[in-house]
Formats: sequence, structure tokens, C-alpha cells
Amino acid sequence: MLAFPVKKEKAFSYIEEGEGEVLLLLHGLFGALSNWDGVLKHFSSKYKVVIPMLPIYVMPIRKTSLEGLVKFVEAFIELKKFESFTLAGNSLGGHLGLIYTLKYPEKIKRLVLTGSSGLFENTMGASFPKRGSYKYIKERVEYTFFDPKTATQAYIDEVFKITNDIPKALRIVAIAKSAQRNNMAQEIVNIKVPTFLIWGLNDTITPPMVAHEFNRLITNSKLQFIDECCHAPMMEHPEKFNRILEQFLQENITT
Repeated sequence: MLAFPVKKEKAFSYIEEGEGEVLLLLHGLFGALSNWDGVLKHFSSKYKVVIPMLPIYVMPIRKTSLEGLVKFVEAFIELKKFESFTLAGNSLGGHLGLIYTLKYPEKIKRLVLTGSSGLFENTMGASFPKRGSYKYIKERVEYTFFDPKTATQAYIDEVFKITNDIPKALRIVAIAKSAQRNNMAQEIVNIKVPTFLIWGLNDTITPPMVAHEFNRLITNSKLQFIDECCHAPMMEHPEKFNRILEQFLQENITT
């Protein structure tokens, strides 16, 4: 259940709370606005926190790709007239953040990646999800969390519903395959903005070796692991995530 109202403007649905420097948050492939609930509650007293709903399930099928989602993010940022901001992304959202940062480095103050794709990911979406098997979907959703109880029944039910909707499932597969084809190892060496990698030490989707590789390739990057944590640190350990993110933002104050 969302703690904040969703705004609608043109083709965009998003949450925008607080005033000041913009903190733009991007969710993952099976993600939702609520994934960032803890971050939103913590930071909206000091920042303008903005979370767009990515149109993963409603894009025209021919445009359903990483490129299509990047264009959506570009259009949203243009609509909101954001000139300079911190961009944070989880999983697929991190991948979008990497591409956007490389295209518009002058707009990005800081980049925050958590469980980001872009180098390697072990994802459920890359093959057609098993439709009709609630047990399989439940196991796969729980697999993305260190503590399976983090995956609420409501969240599992939502993913099950999505995977049983053939048009939505086809879009998930298309985007997942598009992301896997888009290995960014050669490009991300060109990222110069302060970058913070917040990673689950027990991540099964983008394992710790992926975080180390991001850290090696992005010159101005810092890596911090959260123990007993899998693929979505901001959901599993919101207090720790917020504390270390706040420290990074304060250490990298930019004008």
C-alpha cells in the first residue's frame, strides 16, 4: 500500500514529495513505486523525491525494450524540467540509470546503483515465466530476498497476476532479453560522476562479483555491501540503506 499519492501528468504516473534537490528513483522489472517507500519516507523531508512508474506492461510491443524505457525516462525528465539531480536505480532501474548517465552526464550529480543489471543478471524474466504455477512464482519471488518473508503475499499475488497475463508476460521477456543483450562493460568506464554501489551481500540475481566489477570499471565509485540482504536492499534493510545513502549524499555535495 502506497503511503503517498500518485500524480498523473500526460502519459506519466509518478510520486513526487518534498522540496529541494531532486532525488530520482527508478524501480526494476517486477518492481513498483512502493519498492522505494522507505527511501521516500526518509528523504522527502530534505529532498524532492520523484519516482516514475515505468510503463513496462503497457508499452507498444514493438517498442518494448531497454531503448524504449530510456526514451520514456528522457521524456519524463524533460517534462519535469529537471536540470541537475541524483539518479538511483534498482535492478533494471540501475541499468536505465547507467544509460541515461552516459547520454546526459551534465545532468547527473550522483549515481546510485543497487542490484543493477548492465553487466550480468540471473533473472526470471529472460525466459517465459511458468504461467499457472503459483508455487513456482512464489519460489522465484522469494528467491530475490534474503528473508523470504520480505515477499508479502500481496506482492507474490501481483507478480503471479502479471505472469498470467500473456501480453504483460511477453513484455517482461522482451525487456529482460533486451537488458541481457546490453552489456555495458565497455561503456561504463566513461562514467565520471560520483557513483555509489549499495549491494546485498547475498544477492542471487546480480551476485557480489557483479558489484565488484562495477566498482572496478567505474573510476569514481564506492561500494558498500549490506549483509543478510539480497537483490533489493532498500526494501530488505531500509534503515541501513537510508543511513549509508545519506552519508554518501552528504560526502558528495555538489552545486
